[in-house]
This record gives sequence, C-alpha cells and structure tokens, in this order.
Amino acid sequence: MTENIKFMKLSGSGNDFIFIENFRNEFKEESMSNFVKLVCRRGLSVGADGLMFIQTSDKADFKWRFFNSDGSEGEMCGNGGRCAIRFAKEIGLISEEGSFETIAGVLDASIDGNRVKVRMTKPHSFTQTTKIVLGDQEVLLDSINTGVPHAILYTKDLDSVDVLNDGREIRNHTVYKPDGTNVNFVRVIDKNNLEIRTYERGVEDETLACGTGAVASSLMAAARNLVESPVNVKVRSGESLVIHFNGNPENTSDVYMEGDTRLVYTGEIRTDAFA
Repeated sequence: MTENIKFMKLSGSGNDFIFIENFRNEFKEESMSNFVKLVCRRGLSVGADGLMFIQTSDKADFKWRFFNSDGSEGEMCGNGGRCAIRFAKEIGLISEEGSFETIAGVLDASIDGNRVKVRMTKPHSFTQTTKIVLGDQEVLLDSINTGVPHAILYTKDLDSVDVLNDGREIRNHTVYKPDGTNVNFVRVIDKNNLEIRTYERGVEDETLACGTGAVASSLMAAARNLVESPVNVKVRSGESLVIHFNGNPENTSDVYMEGDTRLVYTGEIRTDAFA
C-alpha cells in the first residue's frame, strides 16, 4: 500500500462512496476490511457510507469489491452501482454503456451526463405480511431481496418514525437471522410516487438514500396494487430515484433504477486517514 492513495468521492442521491482503482491489486484482500472501517469514519477520515475497490474482470468491463462503512462486504448496492458506472466513465474505462461484476451478478448500465440507469439483479425471496412484535405492538412487514435483503413497513407519517431504533430492532429480529436485513419505512403518495426512509445494514444507521431499498419498496408496493411503473421514490436527501419494471412485480427480471450522480471531489488519502 502506497503512502498516498488516489481516490474519488461520489454521491448517488445522498449515498456517498469512496472509489479506489485497484487494477494492479495493490490492496490485498486481507487488508481491505480494516482499511475501509478506518477511512469511512466521518470526522476522523474521509467519511462515507461505503468504499469500492475497482478491479479487472473477465466477465464485464470491471469488477468491484464493495464494502459497507463497518467493513462488511456487500453483495449489491444500487446507488453504489450507479456511482461505479460514473467512476468508470470518469477514468475512461467505459463511454455511454458499461457492465460490472458484483457478488450478486453482472449488471449493465447506461450513462448520460451525470444521470445513470442501471439494470438491477433479479429480485427473489418475495414474502408478504410477516408479523412481528415491535415495541409494544404487532406490525406487518413485507420483504424481498433486490441484491440484498429488505424489509418494508408501510406508514402514513414518515416524520414520526423512529428509524434508528425501530430499524435496528427489525434489522436484528430473529425472523431475519442470521444475516439481518435492511429496513424501509414507506409512505405511498399516489400511484407513481413513494417516499421512503431506510435503515441500512452495514452502515447501522439511517442513510440519506438506498437504491436497492427504493427498488424493494416499489416492487412490494406494486404487488399490493398501491403503485405502478415507473415509480418515483423520494429519499431522505430530498432527491428522487425512478424505478422501472415490467410484468409481475413478484417475479420480474427486468428492473431498472435511474437517478443522478455527483462527482464530489478527487484527492489523495494520506496515512493519517487510516492510522
């Protein structure tokens, strides 16, 4: 590992990520997790929801190793995927279209300026109306895996939801063991609009956006005939993601997520950042 590490910081609708090119495998697998935990600390280091090492692939234009801020490796991240495509274009790896390899599979995407549309992995593990006790009341949850597991709880008042504590309790509930789940609190506005707040596993806090959560919330709400494609999903940052899908939301393999990306800055990480 060199003393000064070149990186880019990108944001996708409020999710922020650090990107490091690792084509020469300068970062070894055994050092990645701890490095990520140190560099993603806010206030003490660069700070981010996650970090991606971009590597070569024999299946796609590139491969990522995606880590959450707690150092755990993630299977998939929707907003991270959109930012990865923007990063790949910035370094000249792709032009208007590209593909990338993840643990959840190979995804393809298109980019127009700062707007990226990515095809998501085929959803699975569709479950409706799981009953759990949350605090002193029984609640009903839907769940689906859109690259990572998500639980959905519908509410009429998002501002009153205790996302941190209720999200943590659901995330760690025995129903979702051993891996846990991301948790989305969803308000249906009308047939083409949702608003969500998300507690993210791996970040272990509410995030300003969650792409796979926006997809999960859209598909499960569509299965209840509450919305239809395309669905505009307003996230906590105030920005919106557009979710497109065809066919039966319970068994669709044609799901896209579209939204803006921001290249926030480029720089070099010094040794103090991961001391």
